[in-house]
Amino acid sequence: MLIDTGLGGSSLAELGRRARELEDLGYDGIITAETSHDPFLPLAVAAEHTTRAQIGTGIAVAFARNPMTTANTAWDLNLYSGGRMMLGLGSQIQPHITKRFSMPWSHPAARMREFVSAMRAIWGSWQDGVKLDFRGDFYSHTLMTPFFDPGPNEFGAPKVFLAAVGEKMTEVAGEVCDGILIHGFTTERYVREVTMPAIERGLAAAGRDRTSFQVSGPLFVVTGTTEEELAAAKIGTRRQIAFYGSTPAYRGVLDLHGWGDLQPELNARSKQGQWAEMGELITDDILDAFAVVGEPEAIAAELKRRYAGIVDRISFYAPYQADPDRWAKVIDDLKAA
Repeated sequence: MLIDTGLGGSSLAELGRRARELEDLGYDGIITAETSHDPFLPLAVAAEHTTRAQIGTGIAVAFARNPMTTANTAWDLNLYSGGRMMLGLGSQIQPHITKRFSMPWSHPAARMREFVSAMRAIWGSWQDGVKLDFRGDFYSHTLMTPFFDPGPNEFGAPKVFLAAVGEKMTEVAGEVCDGILIHGFTTERYVREVTMPAIERGLAAAGRDRTSFQVSGPLFVVTGTTEEELAAAKIGTRRQIAFYGSTPAYRGVLDLHGWGDLQPELNARSKQGQWAEMGELITDDILDAFAVVGEPEAIAAELKRRYAGIVDRISFYAPYQADPDRWAKVIDDLKAA
């Protein structure tokens, strides 16, 4: 397994030092998320201060942009980083797209397939000189003059990963992307019984096989070196699981385990702002299904047991305060394994 980590919310002035520290700790990928900051700008700083680790977005919101602007930014970052760029895209949910970004929303899986296909057409026009003539239901790109053409990239196009939970979006990932970002709100059973078959269907539709595709995911890890630390980690993780579980689009994960009736209860409480109380609805069984729980020395072996041979890249999803030394032990154990 390759091990990725988030770059975090450090200021731009601190990002270079932080990225170098993460690479020195042994991380294979350094990832940014589109939350309260732009996801792309920090990657330029990270690329400048690292030599080995891949850089990527996990995720950038596709539907807040268009294929041309996204293709351009990712193209430049792949060139600047020496071919280390991983473009992780996600659809977000309708209220954010229409109310926060003021962008159109419709048929997210079909739109995403076109979005990625349009980017590949744009990259093809730059790399191979092919006339740009992409015409779809959602996006059309038919104009590329020399003034706006950056020309060939010695490292080619960046790898494209797609965040997906539902089967339709997962099939799109298998069909048109280089990898999938499985959601943190997932379980081993869901990955095996729902995610992987959908990936295989997408790969088959494109005439590809699994060797050309990477499965990447932030996996919940609950750990601590004292009882107090472990208890705090459990509370933080229960609340994060409850937060995701309140989203109707993610109910399928709960349904698979027979916990679907919990979703409307979590949703109702979220609308009342009862975030702490929501976490109390996450039982030990639910926590254990979503998260690897244990002392740092036990984490690597359990991650391997659950996900070896399925997940190619992982990151530690820890919605609580955890010192870097705690992760250093897990990294060393995974590398040794």
